[in-house]
Amino acid sequence: MDAVTHQGTRLLLHDPTLRDGHHAVGHQLDAGQLRAYAQAANAAGVPVVEVGHGNGLGASSLQIGRAALEDTEMLTTVREALTSSRMGVFMAPGWGTSQDLASAVRHGADVVRIAAHCTEADVTERHLGVVRDLGAQAQGVLLMSHMSGPSQLAEQCALMVRFGAQAVGIMDSAGHYLPTDVTERVRAIAAAVDVPVIFHGHNNLGLAVANSLAAVDAGARVIDATARGFGAGAGNTQLEALVAVLQRRGYETGIDVRKILAAADLAADRLMKAPPSIDSIAVASGIAGVFSGFKRPVVQAAHTVGVDPIDLFLALGEQQVVAGQEDLIGDVARHLKAAR
Repeated sequence: MDAVTHQGTRLLLHDPTLRDGHHAVGHQLDAGQLRAYAQAANAAGVPVVEVGHGNGLGASSLQIGRAALEDTEMLTTVREALTSSRMGVFMAPGWGTSQDLASAVRHGADVVRIAAHCTEADVTERHLGVVRDLGAQAQGVLLMSHMSGPSQLAEQCALMVRFGAQAVGIMDSAGHYLPTDVTERVRAIAAAVDVPVIFHGHNNLGLAVANSLAAVDAGARVIDATARGFGAGAGNTQLEALVAVLQRRGYETGIDVRKILAAADLAADRLMKAPPSIDSIAVASGIAGVFSGFKRPVVQAAHTVGVDPIDLFLALGEQQVVAGQEDLIGDVARHLKAAR
């Protein structure tokens, strides 16, 4: 399509650098790092800056990693740094609670995402209602969405809208999608709901920007992206690259390109030990359709037990292991070792 076709079409870019990026550093960002990036993103005109433990509100734990800061300190730090950008948070029922939601809104959260596995939207009903009652914007997202087809995802998204979600969509948690997969799913969801559609990509197969563009062309209007792609596994859709691509296509984001490039440089210098890369483990995760955030525990378990981490990822994929089932990684590794 010619860029003129999209002239004036407004998109909302949602930036979870300070939440999804936490996966890449063991949830150890400190207050100074949070503040510095939030100020840079705010200056660039990023509409929503999301913050928190990588797995969301209430998720800091021995099982999946303790964060360096409590949720409330993270929220307070970022809230103080944002003068025009809204602050977002993420919560998956089972890790977070209604009390966590109330605390987040009390500490300035404007946009609250409630997440569920792609076939379990029914678990979002209570918490979407709580968010609406608290006066924040309620959004619903489906995790590991490659495990469902277009029609089922559309039904699940429509259910979340019925529960009160004001935007709904899908996360490519394993970086498994091809652009055609995204197009089919987003079109089905957009046809089934009358609220903005969200897409959140990961870059395991090197397609996060292409998949995000496919989502936009198919009707998505809220796109997630992080500075330098900072996030789980091979990282997320790269924010500054996506802004440039969307600008070339004629879409409007309200983000200053020069300032978002500066924010990305700051993120590379201040937040990450190394930029995300598409290594062999990331590709295996994408092929297997396994949550990108499993990279660290999979590599550790494979080394401890003495199996190939790529084989372990493929075995986890065969068993359709999802986030929250980290305890199974060691068991699968031992079974793999015994079988061989």
